[in-house]
Amino acid sequence: MVVNERATKRARRKAAADLPDLFTFPPTPPESPEAFRDNVRGFLGRHARVTLPSSSLFPSLLTWQIALRVDPAVVLPLDIVEEDVTRSRRSVYCDQCRVVGWSGHPVCRKRYHFIIRSNAESCDSETPFQFQQPQQEKWCNSIGATAAEDTADDVEEWAYNQLHDNTHLLHAVVHSNGFAHLLTLNGRQGGSTILSGRHILDLWDRLCQALSVRKVSVMDVSKKYGMEYRLLHAVTHGRSWYGDWGYEFRSGSYALTQDSYHKAVETISTLPLQPFQFQPRRPRTRLQSVIAFYQSFSDAQLQTTKDLFTFMLSLIPKSHSPTASKKPKHDTSNVLCVWTANDVQHVQQAMIKLLSAVREPNWVSKRALRGALYKTFSPELLDYSLKHLGGQLVANNMVIETRCNPDSTDVEYRLEPLTIGRSELKPNFPSEQQILGDLKFLYDSILHPDTMLSYAPQAVRENVVDAATKLLDCKQFIKDFKPDKMVAADPSGIHLWCHVQLSDHPKDDFVLPPELIVLPLNATLADLKSEATKAFQEVYAMFKRFEVEELFGCGSINDSITAKLLVGTSGSVDMKGKCPAKHGLNRFRMERGIESWIVDCTCGTKDDDGERMLACDTCGVWQHTRCAGIHCSDEIPAKFVCLRCMSSYREKNQSTCDSAKEANCAPLTNTTCRAKAAGPGVANLNMTSSVR
Repeated sequence: MVVNERATKRARRKAAADLPDLFTFPPTPPESPEAFRDNVRGFLGRHARVTLPSSSLFPSLLTWQIALRVDPAVVLPLDIVEEDVTRSRRSVYCDQCRVVGWSGHPVCRKRYHFIIRSNAESCDSETPFQFQQPQQEKWCNSIGATAAEDTADDVEEWAYNQLHDNTHLLHAVVHSNGFAHLLTLNGRQGGSTILSGRHILDLWDRLCQALSVRKVSVMDVSKKYGMEYRLLHAVTHGRSWYGDWGYEFRSGSYALTQDSYHKAVETISTLPLQPFQFQPRRPRTRLQSVIAFYQSFSDAQLQTTKDLFTFMLSLIPKSHSPTASKKPKHDTSNVLCVWTANDVQHVQQAMIKLLSAVREPNWVSKRALRGALYKTFSPELLDYSLKHLGGQLVANNMVIETRCNPDSTDVEYRLEPLTIGRSELKPNFPSEQQILGDLKFLYDSILHPDTMLSYAPQAVRENVVDAATKLLDCKQFIKDFKPDKMVAADPSGIHLWCHVQLSDHPKDDFVLPPELIVLPLNATLADLKSEATKAFQEVYAMFKRFEVEELFGCGSINDSITAKLLVGTSGSVDMKGKCPAKHGLNRFRMERGIESWIVDCTCGTKDDDGERMLACDTCGVWQHTRCAGIHCSDEIPAKFVCLRCMSSYREKNQSTCDSAKEANCAPLTNTTCRAKAAGPGVANLNMTSSVR
């Protein structure tokens, strides 16, 4: 039997071409904004298909999948897991909300996980989405295989472990109130063979805009080239890498503020390189050699740490680019020179004579060439001539070859024969491996507070250590999509942010974010109350029996009145309602949980910020282990008493001692006084009696 596969391949390629493009998906969001709870339902209905319906085995999970075309040869699945928090057997509280400042929010009914798995890049368009076994179904088959051997509890535990897998290319979770957390992002350095970190974050950013996500938090603990990227990127760009997408530092660990963050960035990025430069009459260090080496490559003067690290990062893509072998064009239009082209040529001819006098196998260092001619020419002219010496053709078909000595990190020169097929005038360009090694060395020597070298003045170094420590402590970044501005610009209906106060709960209990209510222009107050009631019931687990009672400031107005006449078509409205928390609903009161704790650290922190803490065994107040003098690598002691309790104990103990001293001293003083008043005879009588 002969099978013609050409028609099948054409059909598969056509089917893959019909899939949405990952680099443009999703399309532009609609002009009429809606709340996340409404947008996510419409989004899944238009673009996704159910791959694992909710069942008795997994009552809290419902999975969807969207196939995205990366290129004609690759199809990538985006999995969406809808998690019913109220039916989950695991903790219903969100650790990310707790440490980012949203711990006072009530627990949401649902969470939506957006996942691109690391093994999903094996999909290809030769077997496109509708012809292949979907990746999520393969995941379901794994669940089925697990279920055949284990109990339902074990299977559900296995399924939830997949949601906590940190090897995913993308894993983000959105609560039903529109507050989200970017949990995992792994680009090429994280294991992706197709997508970069920018591609993945671009996709996530478009998803947030299409779904009307309100705020997204991310804990920036990313590393690049073996370095803490939030510190390196802050030095070179003045912000976190996520800042390119609008993520900003609001408040963070150890009570750090926006002002302290920006001051730290300014301090460390403007650090002059002058203290690290070569000092006469002192031996040259490796740090000085590395800085001088990269200074020789730059047309502009590298004066600060920002200049140095920015320039080195710009060399990495050039080191493996096909154009890196070509001699760069040096722009001297912005450089004020006091010498002419003849002067440069004269200096270089003198250098060539020195190289010709050296035996062929030997290299001559830049320092040696400069030292041999420093009495004849100015230092600036020598540096400029050396910078453009490599790759020049000389007599007898010879060329000046350059290299970087891996031991001394110094540029070296020698003459070599010009061979046929040799690339065009190649300059001494360091390899990517050398650049990364030098970058890590400079990062450890100048930036990282734990490995920073000692240098003078000491006060400057202490300020830099403090600034670097603060930047490393700033991990939480938030992007605010500002949906209220989008609502204000839409006149097609009534868009109101409803703020609710509960009459049967304390005012200072939890923090209840407002919900967006969208109504037609002819909606009444009754419609507004009804929609607000439904919205809060749908979003929050504790609000299962919530009901809006009245609008603040409106009194007993008839509910049949058109809403826009009273509250307008946009803005906010305050409502009063009741929410009887019965049948165990009280445990959904706040994302921080039902436990009560007090945080009062010496650094000023008043709430859990995600850093390691311990509680005082006397007063029960929590504080950072670092602020208590316990190093991060040390174990937490079995017994701990905070400084406040120790001071209080000392004061109480001192007061007790003082009282005891007064009590002991008083009889002695009175006896002495009585003895003096009674006279010598009485005193001698008492003494005699005592001896007896």
